[in-house]
Amino acid sequence: MRGKDSKTAPPARVSADVLGKEQDYSLDIIVVRTIFAIVLTLAAYFIRPFGFQGIYTVILGLASAIGIIYFEHRLKRATLKRLIGAAIGSILGIVGASLISDLLTDTAFDTSSLSFIKLFVLFLMTYVGLVVGANKGELLNLSAFGGIFGGERPAKKSYEILDTSVIIDGRIADICETGFIDGILVIPHFVLRELQQVADSADTLKRNRGRRGLDILQRIQKMGDLTVQFVENDYPQVREVDMKLIELAKELDAKIVTNDFNLNKVAQLRGVEVLNINELANALKPVYLPGETMKVFILKEGKEFNQGIAYLDDGTMVVVDNARKMIGKTVDSSVTSVLQTTAGKMIFGRYEERRGDVTHSQARDERNGAEGRPERQSQTEVSQ
Repeated sequence: MRGKDSKTAPPARVSADVLGKEQDYSLDIIVVRTIFAIVLTLAAYFIRPFGFQGIYTVILGLASAIGIIYFEHRLKRATLKRLIGAAIGSILGIVGASLISDLLTDTAFDTSSLSFIKLFVLFLMTYVGLVVGANKGELLNLSAFGGIFGGERPAKKSYEILDTSVIIDGRIADICETGFIDGILVIPHFVLRELQQVADSADTLKRNRGRRGLDILQRIQKMGDLTVQFVENDYPQVREVDMKLIELAKELDAKIVTNDFNLNKVAQLRGVEVLNINELANALKPVYLPGETMKVFILKEGKEFNQGIAYLDDGTMVVVDNARKMIGKTVDSSVTSVLQTTAGKMIFGRYEERRGDVTHSQARDERNGAEGRPERQSQTEVSQ
């Protein structure tokens, strides 16, 4: 218990320090805002703007302070790009309003109306410049200026396009739940259309596979920490769905998630990155070296003489020499070689028969012998 407490104590102290700093910062902000409101209210009380007297000056100063503090509070949520865009837009709006006001000087409006029009144009242009500049500020590339803006690099979005085969396979949903897939999952409409055609097929097997694929898509779409995007990009000049996937991957600079061997090879030849589910499954299989011993269950006989066939939990085939007579039993097999093929991995081993190992025929003979001995023994006693 002491060791466990000593490990968990430092994070607790760190979190307490961080919490204390945040509380100190919040207290400093409150003090600064309070001082600012008091100073602005006193200034309005003594200056008496717009001819206000007494309590009205206090209300005006306090209302102005509250408005400025609220504006400052909203600005904390804005990004640096939006602030720069808003500042540039406001400056351009003020410059435009000044030019328009100079043009209105020689008009026939009276002085009061002209002052109102100029003030209206100033507020309008400043407001429009502020809003438009803030909205377009995200388009600024601050990293091009270097220096303090070097860290303002836009995050590159990663896209993974799902193939029809990998959707029907279903393992992609389990992989997404584990969190190994990040970025945005893209489902093209031509893949969804192909999946729907499979689900509407007259063949029962194809229909069940298509419906399973649609269920997998619904399961992926309901995952809260994953972004799924349906795109309508289509390429009428391309007929094959595989080639459409490659064209879409090039357009989006995305990766294709599939378990189709042919699509994997063609996409790699076309310069498109591929995430193959089968290759991932093969990479996660346990590694066995020649000379190691494994326990396997001999399920059936092999093609060659005196061979037995077994399977691991992940489906890897194990060919065991000298194990044909051990069908239906769990034996210790010594690994002799491992063969890696495009379809998967095969393990070759050998069973060394030891004393104490009982085969089916030996067990049957011993059972029959045990049943026959009492009868022979009784006959011997009678004859004596």
